[in-house]
Amino acid sequence: MPEIQLGAHTLRSHGVQVARIHMHDWLILFLLVGIDIVLNVIEPFHRYVGKDMMEDLMYPLKENTVPFWAVPIIAILLPFCVILIYYFFRKDVYDFHQATLGLLFSVLITSVITDAIKDGVGRPRPDFYWRCFPDNIPKFHNITGDVACTGFKSVIKEGHKSFPSGHTSWSFAGLSFLAWYLSGKIRCFDRRGHVAKLCIVFLPILFAAMVGVSRVDDYWHHWQDVFTGGLIGLVMASFCYLQFFPAPYDVDGWGPHSYFHMLEESRNGVQLPSTNNDALGVHPTELESVHVESQHGSDRSYYRRDSRLNRDERESGISQ
Repeated sequence: MPEIQLGAHTLRSHGVQVARIHMHDWLILFLLVGIDIVLNVIEPFHRYVGKDMMEDLMYPLKENTVPFWAVPIIAILLPFCVILIYYFFRKDVYDFHQATLGLLFSVLITSVITDAIKDGVGRPRPDFYWRCFPDNIPKFHNITGDVACTGFKSVIKEGHKSFPSGHTSWSFAGLSFLAWYLSGKIRCFDRRGHVAKLCIVFLPILFAAMVGVSRVDDYWHHWQDVFTGGLIGLVMASFCYLQFFPAPYDVDGWGPHSYFHMLEESRNGVQLPSTNNDALGVHPTELESVHVESQHGSDRSYYRRDSRLNRDERESGISQ
């Protein structure tokens, strides 16, 4: 039987086939885009804001340190560039497709959840006073005591979208997915104690956290908005990554589920030249585990543990 080699499944040879398998997933992505557009067009809930509540909403109206147009670059384009670079080295359409799909789902699901909560809650931003009364002449209804804003309608509309932070949730969604992706590729949890790998994994999360801090510094959000937005993005990124990839601490955490399913269905063993194993981040023990399961159809987790034990035994023998 022909062997399965890395580089044999590229965008040109298998891209259309893999995308066709996930056709419904791509359709759902377009649906999520449409839903998010609607959520940004509709008017959010205008929460009651009385005169005694204005004390906490009188922060100055400032420009964004991280502008809105930069958020897709941070949350989508930056992680996608890393995924694309990895594809150039590995030439694996399964990894490229699943990582791209997982990244887009992370950001879009987070965006829909965030915008839906924004519209439903309608919490005023910390700078709401100056959005509502740009002329610094406050006006309130005689009966209800609610604000009677005199500012621009679009500015007031944005003033009711404080909770949760969209910049923060989108940044955490994309960059947390990137952190998961990097942790699997560089084998962050291989139990060898390389703390430098943790620094690489935490770097995208730190970047996302600084985006959230900028939202508080610019007085566009309260700290609760940023904390909740970051939590939403982190949770959604985690769910979406584990939908397409094994956990990073897994022996097969370097590749997507679909890649190993393809190996099982093809009933072929994977054999690589020993000179390329380290460059691709694939250890022979992992390839042996895939080969054994494809021949005997047994439970993969059993052979994974067995191969890991054999590796540890060999390493301990060398150290002795």
